Amino acid sequence: MGHSHSTNRKTLLISFFIITVYMIVEAVGGFLTNSLALLSDAGHMLSDAVSLGIGVLAFTIGGKAANASKTYGYKRFEILAAVFNGVTLILISLYIFYEAYPRFFNPPDVSTNGMLIIAIIGLLVNILVAWIMSRGGDTKENLNMRAAFLHVLGDLVGSIGAITAALFIMFFNWGWADPLASVIVAVLVLISGWRVSKDAIHVLMEGTPENVDTKEIVQTMEEVKGVLGIHDLHVWSITSGQNALSCHAVVNGGLTVYESEALIQTLEKQLKEKGIDHATIQMESEEHSHDEQSVCKGDSGLIPQT
Repeated sequence: MGHSHSTNRKTLLISFFIITVYMIVEAVGGFLTNSLALLSDAGHMLSDAVSLGIGVLAFTIGGKAANASKTYGYKRFEILAAVFNGVTLILISLYIFYEAYPRFFNPPDVSTNGMLIIAIIGLLVNILVAWIMSRGGDTKENLNMRAAFLHVLGDLVGSIGAITAALFIMFFNWGWADPLASVIVAVLVLISGWRVSKDAIHVLMEGTPENVDTKEIVQTMEEVKGVLGIHDLHVWSITSGQNALSCHAVVNGGLTVYESEALIQTLEKQLKEKGIDHATIQMESEEHSHDEQSVCKGDSGLIPQT
């Protein structure tokens, strides 16, 4: 199923309004019941609301047309939003750890009935939002959508933790169950935040996309009739799901301009099938001085394809 920018944006906007409304309810309920599990979940929902709002803004700005100063447009703004969301997940998890530690040694009184009711409603809200996002948005390939979706899944787990803690306190009087539930949620949130941040920073550092095998790319291009060799290869992501490539292709120096254009079109078609949306290929004759290695390592020299 294809997901356009407008579809992803609409999905995030609906999710934003639902999460924001219930975040306020859960925060008030957390204060009234004195439950850290609810408060931590409400704090996570606050970050969700912010991240979803940032996500909507990212899709809005990312959809702006390219211009002379931004020749690739503003699509990379989505990756910046993903970094922001990932970092907020990490910070929230650390704050939950900080708040939970003293509660293990001195568990406060918690109004379990109110805590249980609010947590159950929160679980249903998060299930609804997660369903909306999984059905209407690209939560697999688009980093911005995936970051927001992970926020919501973290909330869902947080609600389950709060429900479990409330039941343990009600039936076994285990006051430490409340901070324990918070810590478990914080660990899951920390893992999600780290993964999203790592993937987004990889894109910003123009690393090779995970779904692209440079060995296979070089082999595919060199198998095209007329290509004698490939070098100075670079593959990176402009934004989620949009990969770009540049390279030098060694060809017979006797090719005409029209023959070179036909060869480039063939290469572009082959690359499109390998997940490369935008390719810039520089043609060179075999007499042009170059190294035999295919992958460039910036100004410090060349490294061989591994």
